[in-house]
Amino acid sequence: MKLSLPLTILLCALILSAMPLRAQRTYEFPFQDPGLPLDSRVADLIGRLSLEEKTSLMLYNAPAIPRLGIPEYNWWSEALHGVARSSPATVFPQAIGLAATFDPALIEAMGDAISEEGRAIYHATLRKGIHKQYMGLTFWSPNINIFRDPRWGRGHETYGEDPYLTGTIGSAFVHGIQGDDPVYLKAAACAKHFAVHNGPEAKRHVFNAMASPKDLQETYLPAFRRLVDDGVAGVMCAYNRTNDEGCCISPTLLLKTLREDWGFKGYLVSDCWALSDLHSFHKVTASPEESAALAVKSDLNVNCGVVYGQLDEAVRQGLATEAEVDRALDKQLRIRFRLGMFDPPGQVLYAGIGEEAIHSKDHIELAREVARKSIVLLKNKNNALPLKPDIGQIYVTGHNAADVNVLIGNYFGVSSQMVTILEGIAGHASPTTVVQYSQGLLVGQKEVAISGMNYNASNADATVAVIGLSPLEEGEQGDAIASSYDGDRERIELPAPQMEFIKDLRKRCGDRPLVVVVCGGSAMAFPEIHELADAVLWVGYPGEQGGNAVADVLFGQVAPSGRLPVTFYAATEQLGDYEDYRIAEGGRTYRYFEGEPQYPFGFGLGYSPIKYSPTGSTRLSILEGVNLSLKVRVTNEGARPQEEVVQLYIHKNDAPFPTPLYALKAFQRVSLEPGASEVVEFTVDRSMLEEVDMAGQRTLLPGAYTFWVGGASPHPVVASLGGAAPVQYNVMLRVVKKSLPINE
Repeated sequence: MKLSLPLTILLCALILSAMPLRAQRTYEFPFQDPGLPLDSRVADLIGRLSLEEKTSLMLYNAPAIPRLGIPEYNWWSEALHGVARSSPATVFPQAIGLAATFDPALIEAMGDAISEEGRAIYHATLRKGIHKQYMGLTFWSPNINIFRDPRWGRGHETYGEDPYLTGTIGSAFVHGIQGDDPVYLKAAACAKHFAVHNGPEAKRHVFNAMASPKDLQETYLPAFRRLVDDGVAGVMCAYNRTNDEGCCISPTLLLKTLREDWGFKGYLVSDCWALSDLHSFHKVTASPEESAALAVKSDLNVNCGVVYGQLDEAVRQGLATEAEVDRALDKQLRIRFRLGMFDPPGQVLYAGIGEEAIHSKDHIELAREVARKSIVLLKNKNNALPLKPDIGQIYVTGHNAADVNVLIGNYFGVSSQMVTILEGIAGHASPTTVVQYSQGLLVGQKEVAISGMNYNASNADATVAVIGLSPLEEGEQGDAIASSYDGDRERIELPAPQMEFIKDLRKRCGDRPLVVVVCGGSAMAFPEIHELADAVLWVGYPGEQGGNAVADVLFGQVAPSGRLPVTFYAATEQLGDYEDYRIAEGGRTYRYFEGEPQYPFGFGLGYSPIKYSPTGSTRLSILEGVNLSLKVRVTNEGARPQEEVVQLYIHKNDAPFPTPLYALKAFQRVSLEPGASEVVEFTVDRSMLEEVDMAGQRTLLPGAYTFWVGGASPHPVVASLGGAAPVQYNVMLRVVKKSLPINE
């Protein structure tokens, strides 16, 4: 059919009007055109910049370049457990509590909620022309350092002491933050602090952490490798030196390991003012110009600090080249492009997220769910918990019961709905329940100061004492104002007044239940309190909905299902020298500690007894290159619904070098109705069986292995604490192909 000319013109006009706006738009500069390849856009922009403009963009507080239409941008934003230090947003549990959930799907959902709120805040600030610190889209989270010693004050920012758990939770967080669009990042996550960084806080600007090749490859680096493999946008280098090399100029860590071996193509940022430490404290460089030059040669792309302010002068002095500046600038500009900062808003997938996302009803409920699953039940004598909903009288006491600080940890945001544990209990109590409260003791002084109001424990049907630590006592250098050790702790025992306080309550309670709720982000030693209390809960720093979540568990609306992401030692004397970074040869973390802990890694009770039983033989044989399908039946033998964290641990028998006593290799969460069973299956592949030798090489050793599947790490103390007995498997590995070095 032949169309008339007017009809042809009309059809052409309709087709043109239906084409994307992008095709009709003209751009002043090619780098502004989202239709061009990213490589071309970045190269075009760099080619239009002067040396001084290039180096200014590599500072964290990058200025605007008006002649090119480049807006001001501050790279420094935080989102460890919610958008932090910014406008009010949802406050989720502190990172150590996220690890205690053993629930990566839940943490990914939380990460997605955080980046949604971060996007909404960022868009709101752009509309008002605001470019403040903490309001950007480059979140310097998560902290995936290994919590090797409970005396480290910043340990509650981490996901605990196990590299597999840390990598799994960290990866889920990153996926949630960054989204899954192939073009645009929802926000940019950043793994920190690279590497071998975990105290002492007082010496972090001068400290030289010495780590063996085995410990590096087995403990300190695997979580970073996991996040790099999974596409994390950024990595932050640490303040300290590692094996004599400044972490932010380390050829071993940055150029060899991160860039060459792992193929990391994202951006690298210094910890804040870490480049200044190189010449001011470490004395590995002689001037800011030299520090800047070595950093840019190490492909450090963003300087949190001021040293890159001298980078152009370093180039003029011949200490670095402009080509090296271009190489470093390229990687960080790609992040800004992928965040859509140079594109029309209508082109950017996430630009439509509005302010209604900030602290939404769904996010508040999600914060409560995460907090519920982070709570760990450590003791429940004679089923003291859950409390009856219509209990007659409750006495709530303890210095942490009404304290907002114990909800938020550090690197926190704020919101309008901070629910303390006292408020949570009061909100759950029936109209006929008497709820009485007193702080009970005065903290911060050596003498015991116990309130006369504690007589209420003599009349109450149950007493809930909320004790433990707070971020005032453990945290980053300068933040924990009640710490005498720059945020660290000298000892892990709870202060003596808290011990005396619980003794006094025990006497007053008589045979009525005494429930102790322990707040804090690290392992604490309190064996005497364990003996005195009828029930013990560890709740970490549970976020804005922490009070409701704790009350949900206390009153049985949900059963506790959290697991310890760290070993709770029985005494400080069980720990080695705090400054000794040896893991395998130092007997550190549950994988190498040979003593008896107070509570072992992975431990946690529920309200229903759980039974583990094999579905077949417990004597197995496999060949190299053939995966093993391992099945176990998990049964809820109680009368309440229960979520169980099923954990797989492996030990290599008779290895020619130190190997973990048992190491977490996989876990799954299962939901079980009363009386229900579920068969849980794990696929064991070669990577789970490889061990790291003293030279730091991964190797597959033939011969005998022991596997355990249970609800905690397989330490014998679990049985005495009321935990379920694990299923033990004896496994023989037969090597048929020697594709890796084999020790026979």
